Amino acid sequence: MASTRTNPIGLFGGLLTILWWNGAHFNVAAVEYYTEKPSFLPSCRIYEPGFTECCTNSTQKLMDQLNIGIPEILEQHGTFDPGHVKDVIFKQDNNEVATIRANLSQVVLRGFSNIKIKESRVSKKDFSWQTKIYLPKLRLDAKYKMLGRILLIPLNGSGNIFLEIGEEDLNMLVLTKSQIYEKGGFTFYNITGVQAKLNMSRIRSHLDNLFNGKSPEVESSTNQFFNDNWRDFYEALKPLVIDTVQSTLKNVMSLVFNLIPANFFIEDIPTSQQLYGKGAQ
Repeated sequence: MASTRTNPIGLFGGLLTILWWNGAHFNVAAVEYYTEKPSFLPSCRIYEPGFTECCTNSTQKLMDQLNIGIPEILEQHGTFDPGHVKDVIFKQDNNEVATIRANLSQVVLRGFSNIKIKESRVSKKDFSWQTKIYLPKLRLDAKYKMLGRILLIPLNGSGNIFLEIGEEDLNMLVLTKSQIYEKGGFTFYNITGVQAKLNMSRIRSHLDNLFNGKSPEVESSTNQFFNDNWRDFYEALKPLVIDTVQSTLKNVMSLVFNLIPANFFIEDIPTSQQLYGKGAQ
């Protein structure tokens, strides 16, 4: 039976790239940026009516494609969901809820495959943007080492940890700061900052080996106590959670906007000289 093979590169149009055939696959090297708009991405015009609705739809299409897989992003970042996050070193001092030092390794973040973009607004002043996101929940799994106290409970242990954030109701507000610049006749976004605010009605958690295995009964009751008092527990670990989400989003968005010119998102985006003045480069 005859078979056909679809070249995945074809979906994304023109690339500034070098291709070679290794006998079984096309390999991609030296990809810098797209020179043609990818077919999955609708373009919008910020100075025309209906821009926010168009931008919201375009952002959703981008998120959907990230979950399907964009080859250049997969090569540099891996999958969007599950997402593998760099090790986290966390310290919380002089806090009423917690004084704690923790290291997280082998961090995996799950849940972005169910992302829904409720609204995406772009500022005409500086072309930063604000995105309202809904997720049923996010789950963080990791290996932990922890020393300190949470809610007056002394902790000294290492093992597995999971946090489930949200119970069919996780809402995020993501504020993204950027600068624009030109390259190869295109305008690009340079992501300079990402701030995320999370709102949810529940967090579930579990930490194995809380007391280095010395008291399984106390470990079980402590985990139950953390779940019963989840708001205070979240407050203790909030900087860790927020930093993990923000760094993940910033890393992915930086890769995307280094690859795809801003002109393909906003057709009438100004140049840096038009936006910042004659001294801009």
